[in-house]
Amino acid sequence: YLTRILLRFFLRAWEYFSMIDIIKVGMADMNTTFCPGVLTTLGLGSCVGICLYDPSTKIAGLVHIMLPSSAQIKNNSNEAKFADTGIVKLVNEMIRIGAKRNKLVSKIAGGAQMFNFNDTSEVMRIGSRNITATKDTLKLLNIPLIAEDTGGNYGRTIELYSETGILLIKTIGYGTKQI
Repeated sequence: YLTRILLRFFLRAWEYFSMIDIIKVGMADMNTTFCPGVLTTLGLGSCVGICLYDPSTKIAGLVHIMLPSSAQIKNNSNEAKFADTGIVKLVNEMIRIGAKRNKLVSKIAGGAQMFNFNDTSEVMRIGSRNITATKDTLKLLNIPLIAEDTGGNYGRTIELYSETGILLIKTIGYGTKQI
């Protein structure tokens, strides 16, 4: 009898977890998902992963930005590449698929200084510039930043769970944490 109960439990768990879509988001890319989808992006160094979540609809979105501003670059046709345009594009897509604008919250990760430069100019500090541009854009859009794991000198891989809004951050040498 106990064996049958355990078997039923594991079969239901298997059915549930096999339904979960794991959606990869590349560099200068974005995507959205409904519950129970998971959005993931690999190799956040100086790049920033911006995670938006609507807890009322359980719609999640992720954009992997590489640079702070599209205004400073001539080849700026890929909106997801920049903090100023990528976040706006992600918000618009999330609203299009049913998220409520006034319910959106954000979490961010990345923005590391991966290399030491003798030059102390701001131009070489892409990670910190990406963090600042991301926060400025979120503030301009009135989207609360509720958690972050930014800076440092190490890369991150992140997973955003649409069922809970939890952002899982994995690093080499610095462990795993949830925010």
